[in-house]
Amino acid sequence: MAAAGAEVGEDKYRSFIHGESERNTVWRYGGPPNYDTVNKLFEEERTHVWAEGSLEEKVQRLLKSWEMELVHKARPEDQKTVSSERYTTSTNGMSALTRAEVMAIGGYNNFLRTKLPPEHRIYDPDSESPESAMDTFKTAFPRGFAIEVLDVYSGPPKIAFKFRHWGYMEGPFKGHPPHGHRVEFIGVCIFHVSVDEEMKVEKSEYFYERGNFLASFLSAPAADAAPGSGSSGCPVMHGN
Repeated sequence: MAAAGAEVGEDKYRSFIHGESERNTVWRYGGPPNYDTVNKLFEEERTHVWAEGSLEEKVQRLLKSWEMELVHKARPEDQKTVSSERYTTSTNGMSALTRAEVMAIGGYNNFLRTKLPPEHRIYDPDSESPESAMDTFKTAFPRGFAIEVLDVYSGPPKIAFKFRHWGYMEGPFKGHPPHGHRVEFIGVCIFHVSVDEEMKVEKSEYFYERGNFLASFLSAPAADAAPGSGSSGCPVMHGN
C-alpha cells in the first residue's frame, strides 16, 4: 500500500511504475504511487535480504509489482505483470475471478472475499468500493502494509512461495481505535506464469487465515494492553 500522486523516481522493489511504458497508464488515484514510506518499513523489518537476480528476489519483485498494479492501475490493459487474456485469481479456494472482475471490485476487496454472513464480518468487502477499501487500509496503516517473500518452493512455470504481510495499526479501522501494535499474517501463494522471460502471471492462488488477520484489528490499545502481551503474532495459515 502506498500514497499516490507524489513525484518519485524508480522504485527499488517494483517495476512498471515509471518510464516510457507507463506514459499512457491511467492511475486509479491520480498518479503513480510512492512507496518510500512502506519501503522503509520493509527494509527495517524484513527477515530476508535476497540476492539480486536470485529466484527469491525475482519472485518478490513480481509479487510487489503485481500487487501495485492490481491496486493502483485503473485499466486492466495497463497491467504488465499479468497475461491479458488468461489471468484469473482466487483466494482461499473461492471461485476464481477474471482480471476485469478484480479491477471492478478492487484488490483489497478481492483479497478479503468471504462466505461468512454479513452480520459476522469485521470487514465486509461486498459493501466496499475500491476507493473506500483503499481509504480504510491507508487510515489503519499510515506507514503502509509491507510484504516480503519468505521462501520459494518451486520455480516457473508454477511458482509456489510463502509470504509475510505486515503493518502497524496506528489509525482506526472500521470504528475500532488504533492499538499501535503490528498486524501481520503469513500465507502461501501459487503464481502460474508464462513460459518465457516475461514471466507474466496467468493464474494466482492465495491461501491465508483471513479471520485471524481481521481479528488482529480488535486488540486493546497499546496503553491498555498488559505488559508483554502481543497484538497478533503470525497466525498459522490453514486454508479457508
